[in-house]
Amino acid sequence: MAAPSFFSRALAKVFSNLRLFFTHRQARAVGFTFAADSMMFGSWVAYIPHVKTTLGLNDAELGLALFGMPLGLLAMNPFSAGFIARFGLARTTLGATVAMALTFAMPVWMPERWSLLAALFCVGASVALMNVAMNTCATNIERNDGVYIMSSCHGMWSMGGMTGSGTAAALIAAGMAPRLHLTALAALVIVLTLLALRPVLHTVPETGNAGGGSKFTLPNRDLLLMILIGMVISLGEGVAFDWSAVYLRDRLGAPEQVAALGFTCFSLTMMAMRFTGDVLVPRFGERNMLYFSALLTFLALSAVIVSTTPLAGIAGFLLLGAGVALGAPILFNAAARVPGLAPGAGLATYATFSFMGFLAGPPAIGFIGEHYGLEAGFAIVAGLALMLVVAIRKVRLYSPDSGGSISTAAF
Repeated sequence: MAAPSFFSRALAKVFSNLRLFFTHRQARAVGFTFAADSMMFGSWVAYIPHVKTTLGLNDAELGLALFGMPLGLLAMNPFSAGFIARFGLARTTLGATVAMALTFAMPVWMPERWSLLAALFCVGASVALMNVAMNTCATNIERNDGVYIMSSCHGMWSMGGMTGSGTAAALIAAGMAPRLHLTALAALVIVLTLLALRPVLHTVPETGNAGGGSKFTLPNRDLLLMILIGMVISLGEGVAFDWSAVYLRDRLGAPEQVAALGFTCFSLTMMAMRFTGDVLVPRFGERNMLYFSALLTFLALSAVIVSTTPLAGIAGFLLLGAGVALGAPILFNAAARVPGLAPGAGLATYATFSFMGFLAGPPAIGFIGEHYGLEAGFAIVAGLALMLVVAIRKVRLYSPDSGGSISTAAF
């Protein structure tokens, strides 16, 4: 009876957390900002095979173009804190959201790989600024209102990705032009952001109770380990974003509309895990959930590598979504609590470096894939995920008030 009892209690807690999240005006607005980002991201992901074919790119050439995003990230990150300090958190979040929507509509209009790289550079810059701004919004709400919303916000991000890629798969099957879809979606995101989210985002606290703003700093030992763990986990996430559709189409023979479902299923399990994270993390602890994330990421990528049919490949990406889901919300919060750093410095520094795994890793996999096959690139990521067990064991996860291992309170 113990297992059903725990399951029923956990399910009730999940619904309670979600109800509180969606009735909290500021949390809901920030959550929909996360969702807008990933809806554009997920829609673009579904069209990567189309762009690859239209421009006549091989894996290495596509990988080179995809490097535009991490280059944009690196160019913008040193200025993210300055934008927030100069224009305020709400205005920066709104401006970055509008820029994100506009830039994500650009890549499908590019005529060749260098202009594609330039467009993705703009995407990377806008996403980098938005990533720091919206996570700072979530952290400030948590500190000022005494709630836990980070996992739910990242769950909204996963929901947006699932919705975007699923819709794109349906529109591919219906024969809609990618340019029309992404342009219309960008316009919709901009209108809804300015009309519906803008008034509420302006009420989000500019700083948490601890004071200070988002700053970049050199990482200490614990923050460096968190960045390492986050980079590998986000690298697994980036594999699904940039290569799931290509792998399912080119290696396993799936039609484009079926290939897009790999990322949809990945986002489904990621969303489910993140929405239950506010129950799972307090119950099992942050360190144990990081172990779970690393090991399941290894197993999921191994399953993708040995797959011989599109259905088996999609099942592997389904597992991968559950594997990488809780890494970001756990580590964003843990980075914000590292002692000895200025307020917000840990979060901003973690965001700067860990996101590189998400953006820079997949293009590198393209270069590996061109010479040795995408399976070899996936195998490297799987091996790195398995090796994370050592880093997870050594990293110190601090509570808000003490130096011991933490047990995060639920929303």
